Amino acid sequence: MLNEYYSGDVYIRHAVDDCPDDKDFTMHIHEQCEIYFFVSGNVEYLVEGSKYLLDENSLMIMHPAEAHKPRIIGSERYERYAINFPTSFANSIDPQGRLVKAFTERSLGKNNMLSTSQTDMELVHKLFEEMCRSDDDYDRQLTIRTHLFMLLDMISRVYAEIGRAEYKPQSNSEKMIAYVNNHLFEEISVPKLAEHFYLSPSQFSRVFRQATGAAPWEYITKKRLTAAKEKIRSGSSAQTASESCGFGDYSSFYRAYTKHFNRSPTDDNNKPS
Repeated sequence: MLNEYYSGDVYIRHAVDDCPDDKDFTMHIHEQCEIYFFVSGNVEYLVEGSKYLLDENSLMIMHPAEAHKPRIIGSERYERYAINFPTSFANSIDPQGRLVKAFTERSLGKNNMLSTSQTDMELVHKLFEEMCRSDDDYDRQLTIRTHLFMLLDMISRVYAEIGRAEYKPQSNSEKMIAYVNNHLFEEISVPKLAEHFYLSPSQFSRVFRQATGAAPWEYITKKRLTAAKEKIRSGSSAQTASESCGFGDYSSFYRAYTKHFNRSPTDDNNKPS
């Protein structure tokens, strides 16, 4: 079951899988922020090499281009809500961006999950339910926007208490992911990455997939495509975006972009930023 709604540049959904299968859930990357609320199931959430075992009524946050994947552990009914929105959502009332600091300042794959001691999860659940409940379109649009402000306020208060922390990768998989992101737009290959970490390509790929839920080249390609899309929507030509994001061949970039986003780079180049 999937119920989804759009409110301008905000997208919210309520999904339920009665018999979830892990192969149906792939690693994905959004160009927007995401707030994810886990209702029930047996799920481990992977975010950039960090693993979060979800309890009933867990709240997760992901910033743009932060790769994430739910790993289904059992066959229990899997229910969740999620809402995506741009970092500019609150600019009209918060030009300093304080409400989205938990998304814009947080280190990759760190502090993604908010605990029940930090947040009123019953209220969070109620807010998501109300955003998806109304039959009147105008009422829903209003509810989505006002309730998202409430969610952002709750999250920003938690983040203010935690404070901004700089993290250094500790595990081998964390170091791999950090290295890939630091060299994302350069000429890299799985054999070269494996050599850097004194591993065989198959060993590197196995560790990387276990940490991220995706093969190394799938991860790299999706990250590059997401970055290219942002550049195109900001006014860069498709050719310039492809070159600056590590694609050496434009025709290969065009095919990959069209397949991944179901539209051509030219279509996004014509959209207002």
